Amino acid sequence: MNKQDSDIDEAPPHRELDKSRAKRLGDYLKSRRSRLKPEQAGLTKTRGIRRTPGLRREEVAILAGVSATYYAWLEQGREVSVSREVIESIGRALQLTEDEYKHLLELWNGNEPEAVLSITREVQPKWKEIVNGIAYPAFISNDRTELLIWNQALEDLLGNASNLIKNVEHPLNMLALQFTEPEMRSRLINWEAMAAHAVGIFRTAYDKYAHDPWFAKFVNELSERSEEFANLWKQHRVEAKRVTRVIYQAPGWLQARAYDINSLAFTTDHPDLHMCIFFPVVE
Repeated sequence: MNKQDSDIDEAPPHRELDKSRAKRLGDYLKSRRSRLKPEQAGLTKTRGIRRTPGLRREEVAILAGVSATYYAWLEQGREVSVSREVIESIGRALQLTEDEYKHLLELWNGNEPEAVLSITREVQPKWKEIVNGIAYPAFISNDRTELLIWNQALEDLLGNASNLIKNVEHPLNMLALQFTEPEMRSRLINWEAMAAHAVGIFRTAYDKYAHDPWFAKFVNELSERSEEFANLWKQHRVEAKRVTRVIYQAPGWLQARAYDINSLAFTTDHPDLHMCIFFPVVE
C-alpha cells in the first residue's frame, strides 16, 4: 500500500487541519493545478480529452507520490492529516514559485494553531511627523490596504484621487482606488502589472485573516464594481511584498517618472502595518 494511503488511516503526529484552513488549502491546490499545463509537467502523452485546463488530480498525485484518493480529499477540503513531507512533495509537483510555496506552507501550517489576528486602524501621531518628513511619496497602510497616513508628495502623485483621501472620515482603501479611480489609473503607466501584483499581495492577507469577515465582504463588493479585479482574483495568484517599480505620467510632466516602492514592516506589535516609500529611479 502506498505510504500516503496509510496516512489516511494512521494519522502522523501532526494536528488535523481545521475546516476553514482545510478548505482554503484545497482551493489553493486546485487553483495551482489548473494553471499547470501537462507539457510543463513533462506529460506529453495523456489519455482522453481534457475538458478543463491544467493537470488532472491523479496526475498531480502521481507526480507528488501520493494516492489519487488522498490528493482528491485535500482539494475537497476534507480534514485529513498532512505531513510536511507530503505538502512539500505536492508543492514540487505543482512547480510553485518561491512566493507560492511559502503561501502553501502558511496555509498548511500543520504544527501551529491559527492565530486570530487583528487589524490596526489608527497610528500614533508621531508617525505622521515621520512620514511628512520624507521627501518622497510615502504612506502607511495595513493589511486591508487602508491608507492610514500619507504625505503631500503622495497627494501630488495621485492627483484627483488625493481629494478622495482627504475628504472622507474613514480610511480609504488603496486597492479599491487602484481599480475604481480613473485619475489614479490614468497616471500609472504600468497599471496592469501593478494591479496583478497588488491583488497577489492582498490574496496572502485574505488567507491570513480567514476569520475576519471584512475580507470576504470587501472582495465581493470590489468584484461587483470591477470586472478586472474579479478576473484577477479568480487566478488565485499570490505574491510577497518586495521592491516594486512603478511608472507615473502626470499632466504637465515632460516625461514619465519611475519609482521603486520599498515596503518596510513595523514591529511585531503591529505586524499588519507597512510603510511604503517611493524612491525616484535615477537613470
